[in-house]
Amino acid sequence: MDELPDHLVWDILSKLHTTDDRNSLSLSCKRFFSLDNEQRYSLRIGCGLVPASDALLSLCRRFPNLSKVEIIYSGWMSKLGKQVDDQGLLVLTTNCHSLTDLTLSFCTFITDVGIGHLSSCPELSSLKLNFAPRITGCGVLSLAVGCKKLRRLHLIRCLNVASVEWLEYFGKLETLEELCIKNCRAIGEGDLIKLRNSWRKLTSLQFEVDANYRYMKVYDQLDVERWPKQLVPCDSLVELSLGNCIIAPGRGLACVLRNCKNLEKLHLDMCTGVSDSDIIALVQKASHLRSISLRVPSDFTLPLLNNITLRLSDESLSAIAQHCSKLESFKISFSDGEFPSLFSFTLQGIITLIQKCPVRELSLDHVCVFNDMGMEALCSAQKLEILELVHCQEVSDEGLILVSQFPSLNVLKLSKCLGVTDDGMRPLVGSHKLELLVVEDCPQVSRRGVHGAATSVSFKQDLSWMY
Repeated sequence: MDELPDHLVWDILSKLHTTDDRNSLSLSCKRFFSLDNEQRYSLRIGCGLVPASDALLSLCRRFPNLSKVEIIYSGWMSKLGKQVDDQGLLVLTTNCHSLTDLTLSFCTFITDVGIGHLSSCPELSSLKLNFAPRITGCGVLSLAVGCKKLRRLHLIRCLNVASVEWLEYFGKLETLEELCIKNCRAIGEGDLIKLRNSWRKLTSLQFEVDANYRYMKVYDQLDVERWPKQLVPCDSLVELSLGNCIIAPGRGLACVLRNCKNLEKLHLDMCTGVSDSDIIALVQKASHLRSISLRVPSDFTLPLLNNITLRLSDESLSAIAQHCSKLESFKISFSDGEFPSLFSFTLQGIITLIQKCPVRELSLDHVCVFNDMGMEALCSAQKLEILELVHCQEVSDEGLILVSQFPSLNVLKLSKCLGVTDDGMRPLVGSHKLELLVVEDCPQVSRRGVHGAATSVSFKQDLSWMY
């Protein structure tokens, strides 16, 4: 091994993907130890880093070519020692010259001062902040000013990021390609318009409003009619995920939905105000859509939105069936199954979409209209490989028996389905039809009933949801 050239050793190291394996090999001899140090490009650290700043300095010196660093303090308690703070970030930015990707998760000691140190990392292109309560909008602004190559920014539960001047600055730079903002209470849908021309560069947007905070404090103050009407240029957007958002007709995020001609993945989670016209306008332009996920709210009583048509109907499904010839994944979820009269999609609408689109993965959650007739229709779904049914109480053993006739199905997931029993599983036992069967919290299905029904079987039963 001592005679192996360096490039062959590096090739061996590159094929070891777990940290434990690399550590074991590097400790086998001094040469491997030295070469591994040079080739180690990523590092993940957390609660075991004591004292934090000194340990971080030692690691940066040991691994001089680090480009990706994750600092995660999930589960941290004071008895575990002091976290990495502003001084620790100064040590990192001073000694880690190749840093391009940084994740700070549950780092509660880091303030705007520490974020300001990142401006000395000229190559930093990705920053993810998850629960950083001491960081404000001023810190994010200093980051935007100092890190000119930043392309990916994630802000998750950054509760004190209140000002949005940093959004305006990024709007002028036109450099952001991926933006994720989740549960940052002071940032609303209307603030995204301040990105202005940066919309042209964005390929991925994930925006989620803190639902609990909104329900308590924002609905009574929000005036959606004041959102500006304007054309949002988002031709580069490939992935769009919106959660707990209010979408006003012809304004704000509605403009985004109507102008994503290259969109491939769409996820709308509890978004109020989405209309058939929004979905129809989207799918008419976005012919490359491959994945659609809709979680529909059941609360139709918001006082400020009485004049907005809140329900999506079969018109949306019909438009998707007509225009999305590449659709591979389709998921529908209703937030509460106790109000079936409010459900907007019919069984026929769902069947039409499945029959016309090459859907490989279908997930239905709280869709009470889906029954044994729907299962029968799936017998003609040539591309369907993965089926997930959650709280679909109208599906019985008669429908479950038909699974053996699904042409391409190899993964079946059932959760909290009251109508299925061991009898429905019998045709699958020993048939070698399924590669994976997951059954969770279905009261009439037993562990014995699913034994041998698939190559791999996962069974759990917790019936507390019924009481």
